[in-house]
Amino acid sequence: MKEYLEVYFQNQDKIEDFLQESLLKLGELKRLRENKFKEIFSIFPSLELVYIINKDTKIQISPNFYRNSTDTNAQNISRDYLLSKLHFKENSLTAFSTPYVSSATKSSCVTVSVSEGNYIIFFDFKIESLLERMNLIELNKPFHTMTKTFYTIAGYSMFLLALFIVFYSIYDFIHSFAVKGIFDLDTIFKPIIALTLGVAIFDLGKTILEQEVYFKSYSKNSKVETKMITKFLISIIIALSIEGLMVVFKIAINDYDKMINALYLITGISFILIALSIFIYLTRKK
Repeated sequence: MKEYLEVYFQNQDKIEDFLQESLLKLGELKRLRENKFKEIFSIFPSLELVYIINKDTKIQISPNFYRNSTDTNAQNISRDYLLSKLHFKENSLTAFSTPYVSSATKSSCVTVSVSEGNYIIFFDFKIESLLERMNLIELNKPFHTMTKTFYTIAGYSMFLLALFIVFYSIYDFIHSFAVKGIFDLDTIFKPIIALTLGVAIFDLGKTILEQEVYFKSYSKNSKVETKMITKFLISIIIALSIEGLMVVFKIAINDYDKMINALYLITGISFILIALSIFIYLTRKK
């Protein structure tokens, strides 16, 4: 989706001019309300939603008109916040919003508003379909749907796995201490390691859902991927460092001759930390 938004911003003026000219050529738009804007929906495959707002009161006076349905729940609700998202074309009664995720359709869209008399008519266009309609992208819908479904399942599975790790670590700690009466280094450090890994898995799942499913990032920014990798590796390094500390304590108490194994583990952690430092340095320099 981020690539689609990059294409949109690169061709923003062309897209806005296309939408403005196409809508204005239809004449008076509010007259189409009688037929639930079916004519406009047939012209624009990318159009998802149409509604009308009173210019003075900023109250929505019409239902939400979708392609195949109508929703009256949105009627008589203040839409004053929408005006802050609009930027008007020069010497025009047409305004455009920046891309955002619609709460009504759950998809990334851009809103076009047309002022007619005492009314402002809002049109929500789905960005993917709009770019495809203008031949700016080639969208394979079955593959896109399959990819989005996979990322959704993987992301939420990571959430569930992270929650399982967190609750199980807490349960294991309480059970070992309260039921078994065991209170040693393993009892203390193992839940900490598990919780750290749970946080790392949760962050990874959250990033996948944000970038591949819900698309909260709307600009080209490699810092997002760098931040994800950095946070994940830091969590792993913390977990390994705790494990290395626990190994040192256990070997020092029970089997001092095997201290070399703890050295190997700490040396490996140090190499990971050095590699992460080089990675952060190179990405910032770039």
